[in-house]
Amino acid sequence: MKLRLFFAILIATSIASAKPTLNREEELLKIDNGNVAVGIDKKKGASITYLSWKGYPKNTVNSADPGRLIQQSYYAGKAFDRIAEGQHKAWSPWTWNPIQGGCVGAWAEVTKFEIENENVLFGETIPKLWDMDNEAAAAVMRQWTAFEKDMPNVIVVRNEFVAKREEDDRWGSGVARHQELPAFYFTRNFSQFESYLGVGKWRDESQAPGPPWGRTKPSLNVMACFDSGGQGIAMFSPCATEAWNFGPVGKSNSSDPAASDCVHAAPIAKVKLGPKSKLSYRYWIVVGSRESIETSIDVLLKKYSTERLTLENP
Repeated sequence: MKLRLFFAILIATSIASAKPTLNREEELLKIDNGNVAVGIDKKKGASITYLSWKGYPKNTVNSADPGRLIQQSYYAGKAFDRIAEGQHKAWSPWTWNPIQGGCVGAWAEVTKFEIENENVLFGETIPKLWDMDNEAAAAVMRQWTAFEKDMPNVIVVRNEFVAKREEDDRWGSGVARHQELPAFYFTRNFSQFESYLGVGKWRDESQAPGPPWGRTKPSLNVMACFDSGGQGIAMFSPCATEAWNFGPVGKSNSSDPAASDCVHAAPIAKVKLGPKSKLSYRYWIVVGSRESIETSIDVLLKKYSTERLTLENP
């Protein structure tokens, strides 16, 4: 079984059975343009934990545990059994896996948390290693979240990841692995997945409740999830090169951001992250009715479809 599929099954299995046990206290910074509101949470690694708009005024981001949210997540190096050092048995063996939100049992530390230039949310985070019991990763994650100019239903996010591992540590040199660009988790009621084909055309993406996740390759690197009322969240990640992970967990139609049931999507690219790698990329979130999403996505595709990630010191 491929390592990536093994990881996906383990993660989805855990999510399916997980119950929120951590303190879910919030410390939000939000920007609101009158149509869309988006927020990052200092208590949860400065990840995006809030997203709403006029057509859907409730929060759509699932934040039941540190593995959810809208956040950065990366894999690097060799996989190890570290159970004797506190590694969780469900995630062993495991690679070096820094998570912006935190680890299995703790939220990540935020070192900078502010609004820049009045309308850009900025957070700097020391991520946790997902598989370990509250172990900080030798890395820094930065995130800038803003509204796309002249597009009131579009959010643009720039992510930056800097590895600060020792060159001769146990995980070793760079290994090409599938990276999430980024990981998205929304409330379970947004369970109708579709890939956008351009000029108002869509393709249904069907997936039974996990585990494991489904896999599909959107031809334009755009996927959306809709609720029964026709409101949707589209994800555009032009740097993705592989099939995306996607699918629901649980069988409810819950709109509760703290519920264990959720939906997930992750654009994927295969990237070799070494001990000192620096990775940066952008992605876009488009919300609203199907028609408004189509209009905005068509504009974004013309402007940004050729954009690629940048990688230093692979």
